Amino acid sequence: MADPMNVVGRPTPRLDALERVTGQARYSPDIRLPGMLYARILRSPHPHALIRAIDFAAALELDGVVAVLTHENCDIEWASGDRANPRMLFNNPVRYYGDAVAAVAATDRHTAEAAAQLIAVDYDTLPFVLDAEEALEPGAVPVQPGGNLAPPFGALAGGGAAVPGPAVYERGDVEAGLAESDIVIEDHYVSKHHNNAQMEPRTAVAQWESGKLTVWTPTQGITNCRDDIAEAFGLPYEQVRVICEYMGGGFGNKNQCQDTDLIAAELARRTERPVKLELTRKEDFLSIHGRWPTSQYYRVGAKRDGTLHAIELTGYSGMGPHIKSSGDIAGIDFYQCPNVRKTVHTVHTNVTTSANYRAPSYPQGVFGIASVLDAICHEIDMDPVEFHLRNATRQYRDATPYTSYGLIDCIEQGAEAFDWSGRRRPAAVDAGPIRRGTGMAIGAFTARLGLSNAMLRLDDAGTLWLHAGVTDIGTGAKTTLAMIAAEAMEMDLDRVEVVWGDTDRSPYSVGESGSRTTSHTGFAIVEAAEDLKRQLDERGPPGPGEELVAEASPNPTLDGEQRYSFAAHFVELEVDTELGGVHLTKYVAAHDSGRIVNPLTATSQVKGGVIQGIGMALHEELLYDRNTGIPVNPGYYGARIATHLDTVPIDVVFVDTEDAHGPWGAKSIGESTIIPVVGAIANAIFNATGRRIKELPIGRDRVIGAMS
Repeated sequence: MADPMNVVGRPTPRLDALERVTGQARYSPDIRLPGMLYARILRSPHPHALIRAIDFAAALELDGVVAVLTHENCDIEWASGDRANPRMLFNNPVRYYGDAVAAVAATDRHTAEAAAQLIAVDYDTLPFVLDAEEALEPGAVPVQPGGNLAPPFGALAGGGAAVPGPAVYERGDVEAGLAESDIVIEDHYVSKHHNNAQMEPRTAVAQWESGKLTVWTPTQGITNCRDDIAEAFGLPYEQVRVICEYMGGGFGNKNQCQDTDLIAAELARRTERPVKLELTRKEDFLSIHGRWPTSQYYRVGAKRDGTLHAIELTGYSGMGPHIKSSGDIAGIDFYQCPNVRKTVHTVHTNVTTSANYRAPSYPQGVFGIASVLDAICHEIDMDPVEFHLRNATRQYRDATPYTSYGLIDCIEQGAEAFDWSGRRRPAAVDAGPIRRGTGMAIGAFTARLGLSNAMLRLDDAGTLWLHAGVTDIGTGAKTTLAMIAAEAMEMDLDRVEVVWGDTDRSPYSVGESGSRTTSHTGFAIVEAAEDLKRQLDERGPPGPGEELVAEASPNPTLDGEQRYSFAAHFVELEVDTELGGVHLTKYVAAHDSGRIVNPLTATSQVKGGVIQGIGMALHEELLYDRNTGIPVNPGYYGARIATHLDTVPIDVVFVDTEDAHGPWGAKSIGESTIIPVVGAIANAIFNATGRRIKELPIGRDRVIGAMS
């Protein structure tokens, strides 16, 4: 067990909790500037169409309308919106229902909305394709000029020309491994588009003053967002300022710059007035990315004693028209296995773009592999806990050691807290309509090291000012970083003030994504504190009107090791086999995230991730009419976003591990929390009913269909 510390490791309320709950916190929608215009976007009513002509004369004649943008008069590229093909703010052809066609700036919201509806567009509708596998069939309509199969994301990230093709990973000999196995399971699993569904309305406000652009926007990375905007407008970084004082969640779809930021900025440049662009909830669901849908084909072989011997995954990820993220399907790396082959195709389709959502590649992949492995356990009559203790990863891809390792402890301690041995029963033993079942699954997520920056200022009053470029997206990062600063400087937390969320006042930050904030920025704070303490030893405390300043920009790396956080989740639930309802009755989430800086917010992170996973497993899906290519349920109500009524008290267990890296061994936590949820719930539903449901979400219709 790690040695106790003075500030770190103590449950601590959020520093800005009062401002948030009393309405004093200023979010991007709260920004109001003198002379501000309001903007609205006209969107495509077709999933795929060529714009033959566009006429906005009537819109400009409407009293109060100041500017209109279309593809004909705006050629700004949204580079972070697509890594594979050029993506403009307004594209022709349009490639999904909801694609931006035009934007209007007017003196008020209602005038902007009315003007957008006056724009006349002549469309030549084109064939469309919604499904990733269908998009790769001969004769399928090409969504992009290069075809529907995108290059592997790693090749795109490397720059230069990339050849379309699947991403392939392989070790051992899969065919020989399957032939040598005592049992082989072949199966197919399907996951669906799953929207991030953050509560804060998406709003961007832009203003130009003396050639400098300021954008207020909800972003998970103010530095990344600034850099993207500067690139789009050909400006030096210092001529762009991005501010995000408070944000209401992001979960991956508020990272980098969005087209809303660029459209607001261009309208502000042309009108020479501040512009606020607001999206409706429906627009947010359609025009901002969610988790990519997948089709997963497995062949998995094991020995009769339960030892895994071969895993093959062939997957297809529907990315929409644009490639913003990897499209990977992850989860098989959680297991020891000598023979592995994974082939994943990232595919263009005519649906809304997909990209990062909390642990982007994992929950859908764990749904598939955890279900297949649970089927093996059922076939050979082995307890899933015993199976996982035998097969859980000990080295990354069976080759590279972990910096620290708590997965086995997560399985054992989680099973004990859940009372697995007492609750676990054979599949489908209940006779009545209400049947109870248990399930489990494991997860892991990288705990990266890398470049970040922090600055500390100690003033003559003894106040420590921490400048950090992060935006607190609901994780409590501001409090966590302040706690690290107080611990490193050996002072009370109430003497620390945090400056954040403003590129003109904060140093570089990697951004709040990839569960990197604590490991990256936290480590930079510790380094800066060491420098500041050296200055104090040499010079003493600052005198009247003076201050001491220390800054650190560490870029630590790992040599021959991998750094991961681990998790094991256990769930008990009831299935109504007549009405199709699923009700959770108990949930235990055991996590190895190294040293826990703030147990209060860390526990909240786990519970939030589990609740999102419950929604993904049981309710949430963006449905499309296959005949028209039009989504039928965008929005919170239509997509059936999970609420507190859908969940259950969640017990959280933190496993103690010591890691040599990061701030005192702290590892990632935010994204690992959702990874095992869907797989655990799917396995529990099988245990209750004896029926394996292989397509998400596992709603009433699929439960009733499986039982019929």
